[in-house]
Amino acid sequence: MLAKKTSKNQVTLPKKILKDIPDTDYFDVSLREGVVILRPVTVAEPGSRLTTIRQKIQGLGLEPKDIDRAIQWARSRPERRR
Repeated sequence: MLAKKTSKNQVTLPKKILKDIPDTDYFDVSLREGVVILRPVTVAEPGSRLTTIRQKIQGLGLEPKDIDRAIQWARSRPERRR
C-alpha cells in the first residue's frame, strides 16, 4: 500500500492496516535500518497501573510479608549477566 506524506509531515494510514490494529490514538515511532516502525501504545491515567497492580496483589491474597520475602529472595540470588 502507498501512503503520501503531506506538506505538514503527516501520513494517513490505510484503513486496511488500521482494521488489524487495536483501537488506539498513539503510536511509538522508531526507525530501524531505514524502516519506519509504528507500535500501538495505550496511554493510561496516572496511577491507574499502580491501582491495577494493587488489586491483583489483593486478589492473590498476598500480604506485605510475602512481598518482603520475595524481595529478599530476589536480592539474594547470584547476579546474572545479560
